[in-house]
Amino acid sequence: MKAPFKRTLLGLCFAFTLSISAQETSEISTSNIASQNTVESERYKTLFAAVKATELEGIMDKSGPFTIFAPSDAAFERFSSDKMQELLNSKDKSELKSLLGYHIVAGHLSASKILQALCQGNGQASFTTIQGKKLKAHMDGINIVLTDPVGNTARITVADVNQKNGIIHEIDSVIQPSQM
Repeated sequence: MKAPFKRTLLGLCFAFTLSISAQETSEISTSNIASQNTVESERYKTLFAAVKATELEGIMDKSGPFTIFAPSDAAFERFSSDKMQELLNSKDKSELKSLLGYHIVAGHLSASKILQALCQGNGQASFTTIQGKKLKAHMDGINIVLTDPVGNTARITVADVNQKNGIIHEIDSVIQPSQM
């Protein structure tokens, strides 16, 4: 990598780290990551229904910390509302559980920690999900972009929603561990 590009990337990472660390100092919610008043809002009805259907709610409320890359309802509709209904109504919830698990990383990854990993990785980082597959991250302008193994991308649109047992980052698309 050329030196000016490295300096620009490091400068951006430093600026983002400073601005985002200010957000992190805000009060942490007393809500658990999967509790109704956190995830069951007008923006996350599909996600909350999927968490309940797979019985991940109890595990997530009692364990942690977790980082959840939470697709909004609009993201699930772009993914396929028919496919989500099929997954939610299926007797075998393994495919739905795999999809949800790909949106969760063990540990507390604030946006500043993601940016630090990007800086250390020369603009790229990867995180292992609880599903077991890698989720890649890179910067596109000022946005943190996640890429799944299929090539789908999702941008973090709302970062650092702190919870008692983790953190939530809203994303604009559903990412997948494999083609569905």
